[in-house]
Amino acid sequence: MSPLERAVVDLVRAAGPLTGIELRDRLRGEGPLALWQACRTSPALETRTVGQRYLRLDRQVEGFARLSPSILREFLTYSVIGLAGDPGALEARAQEVRSRIEETSRQKEGLARDFVEGIRRELAGSWPEDGVCVILAGDIVYRMAHRVPRPERSTGELVHGSDIDLVAVAADDVPDDFVRRLDEAIYRHKHRALVTPSVREEIDYVVKKMARVREQLRFDDFKRMVACKILYEGTLLYGSQPLFAEIKSLLREQGVTGKLEELEDRARAARASGEAHLLHCAPGKMGSEERVLFYSAEESEEFE
Repeated sequence: MSPLERAVVDLVRAAGPLTGIELRDRLRGEGPLALWQACRTSPALETRTVGQRYLRLDRQVEGFARLSPSILREFLTYSVIGLAGDPGALEARAQEVRSRIEETSRQKEGLARDFVEGIRRELAGSWPEDGVCVILAGDIVYRMAHRVPRPERSTGELVHGSDIDLVAVAADDVPDDFVRRLDEAIYRHKHRALVTPSVREEIDYVVKKMARVREQLRFDDFKRMVACKILYEGTLLYGSQPLFAEIKSLLREQGVTGKLEELEDRARAARASGEAHLLHCAPGKMGSEERVLFYSAEESEEFE
């Protein structure tokens, strides 16, 4: 048994099952790849991962398809490591982590709904009831939201974990002036949510008309693929159900849904082979290929 493996086993035996991030914080100085390898390969340890994996598009990856969470994020935030001979304690801690993530997702969805309802009240006199839908996407819809502090991209301010991804879609006959005012209102509320100390939530959003959606359905470059993926995974948060249903129908009719399902299948196969490769990689000799496998790039193209 390696010194690192022994240290993990001793720590888990003394403290009970721990998440990856708890192990990292208690074993300071150990690299994340070496720690992940020790937990995955030790016969004395068992790793239980909660939640689900889902498609993410990443420019760094050949073919663009990878799974989210990344291997590192999955290990740190969504995995519990316990003793192989104590499945009861491992399952109890895994259930605790699962419940916390699901509650975080519900809370963030509630914040998103309150956010949009505030904008709706501000624009009450001109809001076209049948002409706008607001779609929620990202970690939250998969019930995988977390509160691990991280810096917001534009300001560097720390925010509370997963961002809130919103897409507002307007019918083509909605006046351009309303679309502009909607965009401006979301931006104001977004800034307020970011700088208010009791909130500190990052809200990424885009506002577009159905003409833009139909253009993106061509699925012929990376940005259009990301836009389609977000619409594919998204759920209706607020607004017109018929407009939302039309978007989902167009994704199926144009073959985009099938293409995204194929990409997800490809990503699952790549994840399996990537993990097998990383298990035998010398932690101190990670190259660019290994870093791409272990870490992920920010998915931001649709919201820039």
